[in-house]
Amino acid sequence: MAIVAGLDSSPAFTRIVVCDTATGAVLRQGYAPHPLDVPDGAPRPSDVDPQAWLLSLGEAAGGGLLEGVQAIGVSTQANAVVPLDAQGNTVRPAMTGADKRAQVAAADLIDALGGREAWAQAVGCVPQAARPVTKLRWLAKNEPENASRTAVLLQAHDWLVWQLLGRPVRRTTDRGGASGTGYWSAATGAYRPDLVELALGHQVALPEVIGPAEAAGTTPEGLLISAGTGETMAAAFGLGIGLGDAVVSLGASGSVMAVHTEALADQTGMITSLADATGMHLPVVTTLNAVRALRGTAELLGLPDLEALSELALQSTPGSHGLVLLPYLEGERTPNLPHTAGTLSGLRRESMKAVHLARASFEGMLCGLADALDVLRGRGVAVRRIFLLGQAAELPAVQAMAPSLFGVQVVVPQPADYAAIGAARQAAWALGAAQGTLDPRTPPAWQGAAAQVLEPGDDLAVGQAVRQQYVAVREQTHPGAFGA
Repeated sequence: MAIVAGLDSSPAFTRIVVCDTATGAVLRQGYAPHPLDVPDGAPRPSDVDPQAWLLSLGEAAGGGLLEGVQAIGVSTQANAVVPLDAQGNTVRPAMTGADKRAQVAAADLIDALGGREAWAQAVGCVPQAARPVTKLRWLAKNEPENASRTAVLLQAHDWLVWQLLGRPVRRTTDRGGASGTGYWSAATGAYRPDLVELALGHQVALPEVIGPAEAAGTTPEGLLISAGTGETMAAAFGLGIGLGDAVVSLGASGSVMAVHTEALADQTGMITSLADATGMHLPVVTTLNAVRALRGTAELLGLPDLEALSELALQSTPGSHGLVLLPYLEGERTPNLPHTAGTLSGLRRESMKAVHLARASFEGMLCGLADALDVLRGRGVAVRRIFLLGQAAELPAVQAMAPSLFGVQVVVPQPADYAAIGAARQAAWALGAAQGTLDPRTPPAWQGAAAQVLEPGDDLAVGQAVRQQYVAVREQTHPGAFGA
């Protein structure tokens, strides 16, 4: 039996899983927080010394965790930029996270290329504050000396792979990670160096984009390191999603992604056209308001937590007695209404009850995500099954309402380190391809995630009526928000 490891370096910690290459069974696990000097409850810093990732990795791998491992895959946080000088030293701390500092830079870049449609056609995504290309623009405007010293650009997983291999001359990345930069096109499979120059002010060296089953290299000890990828792509790979599957992720904001056969250019900017970790495509639509709408409602009603909100919501009936919540509390991206506010409609004496508002918050959140699903469906993306992720996916109210509002089977996977598992699966694929035991075009057939399966059943018509009620209010309040 061969074994491989997958590591996931998130903004806060490193998780490692050691897996059997034949079945994907998790044999051992490791964990360590990142050694960042952050007070409890304080936000994670936007600037991080990447050495913290290595220190965390070393601690997580302690105690012989990697004994017998033949290959390692690396998954890391999205959108982190590590600028290096000509000698390979970091010019400044890595720029990570959503980084609101770069909001003005995003608007500048959109105007500089000629608008949102120009960016969508060029690289499949429109600059936002989190995008690496936008952070480069911020760097050029605010730290020109550091910008001028920057000679090489890596993302977090590129940098960790490079370090594990002993900092070789060759630097690599994968399609998934490259597609999120804002200067590589999933449609053409090529970089746009002119966009790097537009943002940073000069050309730099960029990592070679290698294939999904290709190894980045081998350590002096003979340990194979696979291409690595971003956490979104790794989690999709770890879940085992394929054509016809979508993933709905419930965080403070929400996201919907699905496997598709081609890259999608979307002039509205609602679709971000990413590549996945298998050679396919992974279009993503994001909403700004998901669980934050639930938390806001719980606070308004004086409830201690979301479990209490869920229990209260289930005391109401579908349609919340005519009450509709458009959950645009932080503005919205889908539809593109950055300066709008939320709307509560259908207030009547009989609907002004806590149980109805509680249910309306769940229906509003899920209908907003159904809008995002419809954006993908409208571009020909098949959605026959939905994987529902996030802690809120475990709430009884979410599980009761989601199948009928989404109109398809809903799968709630058991909690697991899916990004780390996806990284391990990539390592197993690269190892098998290198040894000639696996086809480079076909990933290893690991067992899918253990999950709870929920069917729309007889509630489908009821759910669709609730959805129509929501759409009617949305169209009345924001006519034409999704175009003609």
